[in-house]
Amino acid sequence: MAVVLGDLSRDAERVRLTLAEEVQLVETLQGLITALDEHPTEDLVIIGADAPLSVATDIAERYRIERPPLGVILLRRRIELQSLSEALRAGIREVVPADDAEALLLACTRSLNVSRQLRHVEARSGDSTRARVILVMGAKGGCGKTIVATNIAAALAATGEGRVCLVDLNLDFGDIAIAMQVDPVRTISDALGMKGGLDQDGIRSMVIPAGERLDLLLAPRQPADAEFISVDLIEEVMTLLTEAYDYVVIDSPPALDDTVLKCLDLADSYVLVTTLDMMALKNAKQTLDTLDALGYPRVRWTVVLNRSDSHVGLTGDDVEKAIQIPISVRLPSSKDVPASINRGVPLVRLSPRHPFSRQVIALATAELSSRALVASDERKSRSRLGMRLIQGTSS
Repeated sequence: MAVVLGDLSRDAERVRLTLAEEVQLVETLQGLITALDEHPTEDLVIIGADAPLSVATDIAERYRIERPPLGVILLRRRIELQSLSEALRAGIREVVPADDAEALLLACTRSLNVSRQLRHVEARSGDSTRARVILVMGAKGGCGKTIVATNIAAALAATGEGRVCLVDLNLDFGDIAIAMQVDPVRTISDALGMKGGLDQDGIRSMVIPAGERLDLLLAPRQPADAEFISVDLIEEVMTLLTEAYDYVVIDSPPALDDTVLKCLDLADSYVLVTTLDMMALKNAKQTLDTLDALGYPRVRWTVVLNRSDSHVGLTGDDVEKAIQIPISVRLPSSKDVPASINRGVPLVRLSPRHPFSRQVIALATAELSSRALVASDERKSRSRLGMRLIQGTSS
């Protein structure tokens, strides 16, 4: 059941007929807030064409933080580029012509699919018994994504706080095997023969040890094998990895394909690596804008500026202004970084006190803290539940 903010004669009946289900009409902002408080699992709000744009953006901005799965769709009699841009920046998922029933139906379907994905992510992230999944993405090829992913994984393993698996999902041209200088005698391609029946023994047969508490799951040796590795198989593999490890770091492919979208659903945090050049900046902004439109909250993002001290006419401030999200980690340029890759040993292992290593270790420490916070919140929730049960028994 959708909640509709608008006029009964114009909006609610049109929506009801379009969606072929009952809707709840509210005519004021306070009425909408009350309705959503009373229905915490409602995932769809449709704002009528006569509502001011400022009201719609206020609603979207409020609930994108308080309630990320809730999707807001805005009806407009005329769609203008400026108002469309303002609506999407605020977190409104779709802006639809008021008289286009087919467009409204498709928009509602897409929004509810995003909501289901986000609720799935919330349920997974609230489980402290599964691995924390960190997705590392690159604004463009050559930005240092693989270097960042390998060093994050090595830094997490070095803490001694749990086992780590570094996964190379750049299935066509993965570089983890080269970066870690291991022979890819086992890869994710080995899962093809176990699809549908994969278990923990199968996972152990595919990974390659790369040091204490660190294993690797490598990309296929032959790029042609990539076409046979489906999104369903990736989900099956990732689910088992999250049960076997404490941290899973994913080195993702350099495009927003189905593999990356599935990883976004599975991940707890997203690390976007960019550099000080216009092409990387453009791609970073497009990536963030696209994921905003799909409903992936920016609170999960960490922006890493690689080679941040390069003198190329752009600065970190220029990057922040363009992408409208703060840079969390600034990695300095150093010849020691490619030298460590040539040795097959992440720099955080070779030189933990190196300025580059210190920044990566700080990022890894933040991931440790986030996982600990989830576990703490879960323990508090169990404690509160226990107290309520005790109080209920006593009364």
